[in-house]
Amino acid sequence: MRNFSIDLIWAKIQVAITAVGGWLGYFIGGIDGMMLALIVLMALDYITGVMCAVLDKKLSSAVGFKGIFKKVLILMLVGVANVVDLNVMGTGSALRGAIIAFYLSNEGLSLLENVVHIGLPVPDKLKDVLAQLHGREEQNTQPKKPENEGDGV
Repeated sequence: MRNFSIDLIWAKIQVAITAVGGWLGYFIGGIDGMMLALIVLMALDYITGVMCAVLDKKLSSAVGFKGIFKKVLILMLVGVANVVDLNVMGTGSALRGAIIAFYLSNEGLSLLENVVHIGLPVPDKLKDVLAQLHGREEQNTQPKKPENEGDGV
C-alpha cells in the first residue's frame, strides 16, 4: 500500500491549479489593463447587486448563481474572442478588445444602477447618461415586428 503524505497531496493540488490557471490565462489572452478592469467591474457589480438584494430583502441564491453564471459566460466570450483573434484572424486582439469594451460598459452601467438603487448621490449628468443609455438598451431589446404585421395584408 502506498503511503500518501499531506505534502504530496498538496503538491498535486498545486500542480493542477497551476495547469488550470495557465490554460485560463492563455484562453482569455492574459490579464492586461482592460481585462483587469473588466474583472474588477464584474466583482464590484456582483457585490453591489447582492447589497441591493439585501436592502430590498430579496436575497436569493438562485438569482445569485444566475449572476455568477453570467459573469462566467462573459469570461468565456472573451476567451472565444481571443481564440478567434489568434487562430482565425492571425494577429492582434481586435475581437477580444471589442468584447471586453462592450462588457466593460455594460458592467459599468449595472454598477452605477446599483449605486443609485442603494441611494448614493450620483452627479445629475451621470444620471442623464445612464437614463439615455438605459433607454437605448430597452429599444435594442424590443422584438422587431415583421414588416407586414398589423397592416391588414
